[in-house]
Amino acid sequence: MQYLKALTLFLVFSSVLHAQDTPDPLLDKDPIAQKKWVDDLYDAMTLEEKIGQLYMVQVFSNQSEIEKSNVINLIRDNKIGGVIYSKGGPVRQAKLNNELQAVSKVPLLVGIDAEWGLSMRLDSTYAFPWNMTLGAIQNNQLIEQTGRQLGEHCKRIGVHFNFAPVVDINTNPNNPIIGNRSFGEDRDNVTEKALAFMKGMQNAGVLANAKHFPGHGDTDSDSHKTLPTVTFDEKRIDSVELYPYRRLIKEGLSSVMVAHLNIPSLEPRDGYPSTLSENIVTNILKRRLGFKGLIFTDALTMKGASNFSAPGDIDLAAFQAGNDVMLMSGDVPTAIAKFIEAYNNQDISEARLAHSVKKILKAKYKVGLNNYRPVSPYHLVSDLNRIKDDALYEMLMENAITIARDTTNQLPLRNLETKKIAYVKLGSADGSYFVDELKKYTKVHEVSSDNLDELIVKLQNYNTVIVGFHKSNASPWKSYKFSNKELVWLQEIARTNNVILDVFAKPYALLDLKSVTNIESVVVSYQNSKISQEKSAQLIFGAIAARGKLPVSAGPYFKVGEGKQENSLERLGYSIPERVGMSSYALKKIDSIANHAVNGKMTPGIQLIIARKGKVIYNKNFGKHTYEGSEQVKPDDIYDIASLTKIVATLPLLMELEEQGIVSLDTKLSEIIPLYKNSNKKNITLKKMLSHYAQLKPWIPFYFATLDPDTKQPSTKYYRKVKSQGFSIKVSPELYLRDDYKDSINTRIKDTDLLTRLKYRYSDLPYYILKQYIESHYDKRLDELTADHFYKSLGANNTMYNPYNKVSNSRIVPTEIDDYYRYQKVQGYVHDMGAAMQDGVGGHAGVFSNANDIAKIMQLYLQKGTYGGIRYFKPETLDKFNTCYYCESNNRRGIGFDKPQLGDAGPTCGCVSMTSFGHSGFTGTYAWADPEQEIVYVFMANRTYPSSKGPNTLLRQDIRTNIQAAIYDAIID
Repeated sequence: MQYLKALTLFLVFSSVLHAQDTPDPLLDKDPIAQKKWVDDLYDAMTLEEKIGQLYMVQVFSNQSEIEKSNVINLIRDNKIGGVIYSKGGPVRQAKLNNELQAVSKVPLLVGIDAEWGLSMRLDSTYAFPWNMTLGAIQNNQLIEQTGRQLGEHCKRIGVHFNFAPVVDINTNPNNPIIGNRSFGEDRDNVTEKALAFMKGMQNAGVLANAKHFPGHGDTDSDSHKTLPTVTFDEKRIDSVELYPYRRLIKEGLSSVMVAHLNIPSLEPRDGYPSTLSENIVTNILKRRLGFKGLIFTDALTMKGASNFSAPGDIDLAAFQAGNDVMLMSGDVPTAIAKFIEAYNNQDISEARLAHSVKKILKAKYKVGLNNYRPVSPYHLVSDLNRIKDDALYEMLMENAITIARDTTNQLPLRNLETKKIAYVKLGSADGSYFVDELKKYTKVHEVSSDNLDELIVKLQNYNTVIVGFHKSNASPWKSYKFSNKELVWLQEIARTNNVILDVFAKPYALLDLKSVTNIESVVVSYQNSKISQEKSAQLIFGAIAARGKLPVSAGPYFKVGEGKQENSLERLGYSIPERVGMSSYALKKIDSIANHAVNGKMTPGIQLIIARKGKVIYNKNFGKHTYEGSEQVKPDDIYDIASLTKIVATLPLLMELEEQGIVSLDTKLSEIIPLYKNSNKKNITLKKMLSHYAQLKPWIPFYFATLDPDTKQPSTKYYRKVKSQGFSIKVSPELYLRDDYKDSINTRIKDTDLLTRLKYRYSDLPYYILKQYIESHYDKRLDELTADHFYKSLGANNTMYNPYNKVSNSRIVPTEIDDYYRYQKVQGYVHDMGAAMQDGVGGHAGVFSNANDIAKIMQLYLQKGTYGGIRYFKPETLDKFNTCYYCESNNRRGIGFDKPQLGDAGPTCGCVSMTSFGHSGFTGTYAWADPEQEIVYVFMANRTYPSSKGPNTLLRQDIRTNIQAAIYDAIID
């Protein structure tokens, strides 16, 4: 007993000292003008008008005319001080708000519950991540920015008070009403997050509100439906639940909302709501904590309060307890009448009334209501859904997603060449964004079955199973639990497979896992939004770092504060232009150029990717596979990339050999290919040859000599319609070339005359020669070598030679209707005749790919030889090959790579850096990388369809380079 008395005296003494050093958060930067405005208004008010200021009533912008009329009457007749908006839409609310403000004699204080964004109440508005998600983030500057941008939304729509942040410490996983609305269970983390959020919002000019005082985090019932009980003693409440309030109050918290709770240790009257407790509101909040801001009741219509007494009585009791604003009263006119009666009976003093009313008026002045302006409805929806909000949402999710378990250190996934990955969906919500994003990194198969045994059999073909558990993202109160069936299926899948479980719900979903022994990895992605799904896939593959930590514990296996931290593997990520200093608006010009090309029949279709600073920020498709067809271009369609083959197949293999010291740029052909020892090309070096400065002819039409001189059809001397002995080189369907003709090609190249003059002359022949050498050196074909050395580990699974026997024709974009050699539609077989005569595997042509895969290879080059945690080349190797050695001779070329023009005309827009490099292809393809601006640009097209014989209008109209110019025009940093 003596101890309790001493503790009480200590707390009282401490509170007096504390109250003296807390700021007045409602004080304006011009306090003299503010005081005059407040005093003048107050002195001119009638008693009824003063009492009316204490009320904030609920308004719906989607309400009926009758309901709106009732609100207008409350404003006109009862002089209420404010409104709190609920369900509706932004434009409707703006118009209604202007109408209500016009009716009110004193401008209305406008509030809203927008804990994670205006979307909590309004359609067509933005939703930021829930507090539980934000609680996983370690960088509190991001939380402050969230508060600021949410505040900007509120201010734009005419809201002065946002009833946020929630500062409840959610120590009870079964809490039915707080949960995701809390920053977590750790007192300090909740406090720092709430403080950052508050600062951001108040810096935007919108007043914050900490709730639900003194703490709703450890309840197992909902105060909307009943009166929850908090059983902790006063010492525990003071050290935990009240801790965030102390910190926020010291830093200028504008307002507090008092919850409807039964707290026996703070209020001795049994079942007496905290909202009505003078000890809780006045003694603890105002005196002990020294709070000088506005105090709001929670909604007085909630069962936690309204079950206590009749409308009017509860309002009066709340006011007498110390509250300033009566929120959502059940009967405003009745309550005001009881206030007047109490005032006249001296149960309410003038000083007490002035104390609250003047605080309310101070708040109105602080938010600018002394100079009220209506809300403009123009561009309102776009102003509330900005690109900068998407950019922030991305950053928040990138910093929140948590690797909660990774016993085998498999995350992020490496060594993609060894992975056979399946995706299995659990949960009741959609997971398509997640699986689509996973597929950007490597081959991932969706596996499903209605039968568990059948599913287990199907999964035997895979060595990694990603299980996505997807639950509704519609609100933070939606179900987050596994069903019993899903728990059984998960355990059975994990028992026989290497599993990565990705939970797109709050961490408490993990509570139902009876064991995690067989689950190697667990990722908590918190929400099932599109961005969350995409960023989670990017984290799994190491495109973004893992930074999040669990904001709550979830049973014995997952503890608060845990989370494996991992750096990025430098794989391409996917984002929006503004994240990398580019303008989405400016990039729309590219849409116009691409559509012009398609509509002008310069090419049937286009795939287009732009990346900057390691992130793909433009990824669009235009047109169709053919002019006459209906097949729209899709991201995973593959194109014949023609001469891009040179820099994505032959050149990287040669770079490896050069780096290993097997060849050098000064190596002569006679030194690596015996056939050339006595030829006129014996002294040609690799440097000269790959710089197109070796007097080699541009090309040789090898196919022409194999046509019948009369019919111009493939000669029976060289071809068969069916594969047979000696005729196994498949040029196209039902057309097989003689096996020995490959030797004839090599011999003809060796024996052909050189050009008479040494000058820059582009030629395919170096890559025929290098193919011969590389395949001889390794005793393997180029298609095997490129796949084994690069494509598989890069996750470039859409990059291949001869796709006709690997990929459905529906995904292969046709290249031409050939009327001069094969006399059929060329689809899935290489367009280049010389490559076709080499079984589709040429050093100069033959590779098929999509824009996404080519972007990976170009990014590998841009990153000086690293990608996905693997070093493929040394930086100096890239530098060596990306050098113009003969610029003084008016030859712009690097070693294999094309380079920017030295004069006015050339392969680029003329706006790229001289360190940039790339290549183009006959079919219309183009790839370019700029190290100085960190840009990768990939353009896929089939401009040769239906015929390659006509004018190349894609080139003549500078479509690809005009797009490149638009990319550089879009740079804003």
